[in-house]
Amino acid sequence: MDQASIETLHEGRFLRLLKDGRWEYVSRVRGIGGAAIVAVTPAREIVLVEQYRHPVQARTIELPAGIVGDESDGESPELAAERELEEETGFRPAQVERLMQGPSAPGLTSESTYLVLATGLTRIHAGGGVAGEDIVPHVVPLDEAQDWLAGQMQAGLLIEPKVYAGLFFAARVAADALVPPR
Repeated sequence: MDQASIETLHEGRFLRLLKDGRWEYVSRVRGIGGAAIVAVTPAREIVLVEQYRHPVQARTIELPAGIVGDESDGESPELAAERELEEETGFRPAQVERLMQGPSAPGLTSESTYLVLATGLTRIHAGGGVAGEDIVPHVVPLDEAQDWLAGQMQAGLLIEPKVYAGLFFAARVAADALVPPR
């Protein structure tokens, strides 16, 4: 890709709208991507968040998540995951581990998503995010998650697809926890 052919159409505080030939897309002004957190409690529950999202004009169910590097340069996805999990849900993890990385929406943005596993959770406060976020944390038993999500959809909430990837990894963690070490 020839960087010289990329034109900036608009730059805001957080996003930059770019044009490369006929293709228009978004990049972040600051940060290297997003950390989405697969948070699994010792009781085999997944921690999800509910919040209103202006672009879709609806409340959504999502994995806890946040921008990597939006508060400090050089921040790792793991450190961002710890910070965001505690801020949004009130849980502090004992361990975090990067599961994977990939493009968030490759036809729309240059951003990457880092899927991070958080375990050994301790609840230290109620969560809810920073001022103005209005985040509602949900702690859902893994065995009931599919039915719970179906109920949320029936109630009119939108389910962010990364939740299903999170459930895949959470089920593997829960299964591994049930197998005694050799």
